[in-house]
Parts: sequence; C-alpha cells; structure tokens
Amino acid sequence: MPALILASGSSIRRKMLEDAGVEFEVLPADIDEEAHKEGLTDPATIATTLAEEKAVSVSETNGDAWVIGSDSVVSVDGRLFNKPRSREEAAEHLRSFSGKKLLLVSAAALARHGTTDWSLAGQAELQVRVLTEDFIQAYLDVEWPEVANTVGVFRIEGPGIQLFDAISGGHFTILGMPLLPLLRQLRIRNLLPS
Repeated sequence: MPALILASGSSIRRKMLEDAGVEFEVLPADIDEEAHKEGLTDPATIATTLAEEKAVSVSETNGDAWVIGSDSVVSVDGRLFNKPRSREEAAEHLRSFSGKKLLLVSAAALARHGTTDWSLAGQAELQVRVLTEDFIQAYLDVEWPEVANTVGVFRIEGPGIQLFDAISGGHFTILGMPLLPLLRQLRIRNLLPS
C-alpha cells in the first residue's frame, strides 16, 4: 500500500485522521498562500485551491505517496479573514464577527505524482452571538495563543463553542476538513479497508 501523507501541521486535522484510524505521516506543505489566493474572491475556490496546492506541492517529491491537502477560509459580510497575527488582531476579528453570520469553508484534496486527483469543499454557517468586550478579553485570556493557528479565532471543540448561537453544516467541516468524503476517497483508492 502506498504511503499516505498529511500536508498540514494542523493538530486538529492530524487528530481527526488519527481518531478515524487512518495511518499517515505528517509533512507540512511550504507554499506561498497569498500568491495562490491572488485574484480569488470566492471562499470555496480559495479553500479548494490552497488544499490542492498543498497536496500537489508535497506529492511532487514523495514518489508514489498519496498526499492530503486541506485548508479553511472564513468570511463575514463578504470580508475574508486570515489567521490573526496578534492577540489584538484576534480581538478585532472577534469584534467584526459579533452578531453576524460567519461562513466557514473547509476543503480537502488528494494528490499523487504532482497532480490533483480529487478535491471537495464543505461549507458551514455559524451565527456568532453578540460578543461583549469583556467576553472577548476573557475568552482570549483562556484561548490565546492556541487560536492564533485558526482562521476563525476559535476551536469548536473547546471554549470557542461559546461564540455561537446556532451552527449549520458538517461537524468535521467546522473542525477544518470534510472528513467523511475524504475517508470515502481513501477507501476508493484502497488506502483504507472497505
């Protein structure tokens, strides 16, 4: 069976695959995300493009290995948000999210020999409750710097759940990767028992 590589340093994506019983190694992709996003405005296109580029990049130098790439994009009122670079920027993001609908798109891709073989984007909508400044600061006291590596400034599996009044969309998509469709594709390619 060919090797399987996760082209991401994300601890939650790694845990998702480990919890599902998938055997893989981790080799984070080193791509210029800003260059690949240039000119793109649709969140699903951006997430899919970045997932594919990460998978392709790592697959080019890893023989017969299959490579999983993944990426997530958050937008609110049409504005795209990147991972916060500082606690103050994280607070600014949370202020921008307050009382609004947050669109989260997570994509996964499979590549081999430098070519994308499959990709898919999942979408979720999260209704952010009205956040007070006191709550934002108390939340960041607990969650910073862990949420610095998350595009939406939250970990849904932790205190981040308190940011929301309502959520619609797949649980795994919200965690950062459309896991069930990915597992199906791994079975199709005989990378998991069927």
